[in-house]
Amino acid sequence: MRAAVDRVGIDSHGRSTKVQIRRVRKGDLAKVRDVIEQTFTDFLERQLGTRPRQPFGGAQYVHHRWLMEPWGCFVAEEDQSKIVGAALAVTWGGVGLVGPVAVLTNYQNQKIGQQLIQAADEFFEENKVALQGLVTYPTSAKHLLLYSKFSYRPKGLVAITSRLLDRRDGRNGPPRPSKGGLVVRRFSSLEETKKKAALQRFHKITNAICRGLDLAKEVEIVDGLALGDTLLFERGRDLLGFAIYHTPGVSEAPTGALYVKFLAIDPQFKRVETLEQALGALEELAAELGVQRVILPVYTRYWAAYSTLMKWGYQIDFTMVRMQRGKQEDYEDPTHLVLDDWR
Repeated sequence: MRAAVDRVGIDSHGRSTKVQIRRVRKGDLAKVRDVIEQTFTDFLERQLGTRPRQPFGGAQYVHHRWLMEPWGCFVAEEDQSKIVGAALAVTWGGVGLVGPVAVLTNYQNQKIGQQLIQAADEFFEENKVALQGLVTYPTSAKHLLLYSKFSYRPKGLVAITSRLLDRRDGRNGPPRPSKGGLVVRRFSSLEETKKKAALQRFHKITNAICRGLDLAKEVEIVDGLALGDTLLFERGRDLLGFAIYHTPGVSEAPTGALYVKFLAIDPQFKRVETLEQALGALEELAAELGVQRVILPVYTRYWAAYSTLMKWGYQIDFTMVRMQRGKQEDYEDPTHLVLDDWR
């Protein structure tokens, strides 16, 4: 794509300004985080009637995503001096995800957000992404209209669920199944040659769920920056599934929670009992780490996975709506056991 796009805008005092869209540089990272957090704090205050102290509960999105996908991160800069907007985009193989997208409140309604999305779309085109997606607030007509201008269509709800790890009584969810021979290993514990082999095995699973889907970069950035880890669920010589999780710190995990970014059970082993055993392993890990909650996102079109979480005692904290476009719009199989977060 072009390195930068200039346009004339109006600042909060009605003065003419020039806004440029360019890629994020290392020195921008702190300001980009501030812009995203300030924008979403303002939005949530309008929605909720009270101003949140932390819009994402301590979760962070900018630094590691820029390291993972620097060519997919963009800012809107006023007069080459002030960053007033930002958009982050990543590729999961043949799937491209955009968000968060943020424009400071005083600079909204000037088509800056549209230009940021256009930059992300050009990045996807460069990478020949077949399916593009995002999540946004289902109650925000403004967000839905913005993304629909770029042919993103609402598909279904995403439930961000969580469960408190207080097991002092027996009513906190159903009895946990035995592991049934399930062996749990951490990606970080593998030798380098075995890590490469594991990435290939992960891709075999994700490709069976959605052709071209590849989480290798997510696994590697979590491992390289120690944002959390990836669990391998094995039985004998078979890899039944895997789960990428973040722990609190400079990661996407809110304070005091273990957050699962992506979990998939191989479709050829898609038994609900296998997902339940994986959930049990994640909760045991969270207890070992001393966190109070486990946060699991679930797309409701993956109905078997959603139903399992509800039976397991997870509560819906809030919902988002998934929007997508591309040739593979209807790839979702409701029987697939997948937990994924496109935020």
